[in-house]
Amino acid sequence: MNEQCINVLFLSSGNSTRSIMAEAILKRLGGDGFIAHSAGSHPTGRVNPLALEQLRLRGYPTDGLASKSWTRFVGPSAPPLQVLIGVCSKVVGERHPAWPGNPVEAFWDLCSPGMVEGSDADVRAVFAQVCEQLEAAVKALVAVPYDKLDADTACGCLKPTGTP
Repeated sequence: MNEQCINVLFLSSGNSTRSIMAEAILKRLGGDGFIAHSAGSHPTGRVNPLALEQLRLRGYPTDGLASKSWTRFVGPSAPPLQVLIGVCSKVVGERHPAWPGNPVEAFWDLCSPGMVEGSDADVRAVFAQVCEQLEAAVKALVAVPYDKLDADTACGCLKPTGTP
């Protein structure tokens, strides 16, 4: 691999919340050194409005964010991936396609804010917490020197904070 742009694919099952937030955050925080993507094994076809709300509250652009299938990232026209980060425990156990570029694979264990039940304030608080966790993990990821980027380092970017 050369030190140009690092293609990162964030994966979840539905590609509606966590992977979308991670994509948007990396697009801004990664600067010219990263290209952010997200996809799902079983995309919902829509982005969770509360995920978009959290991104907008933090000043992240949300234009162009869409729930899409991981099949866009396989085959001869797919971009070679350097890093693949699962953000959903469901997707980790699924059979993955052969990814172009032989990427470093990592898992960031985050709760699913879209599955949280409770008051409106409680649900929004969980979305905010997950977004904050993703911001911290992405900041840690972009700070890793290119030649030190491996699965252990990428996994270590997400610091455990306890689940809501």
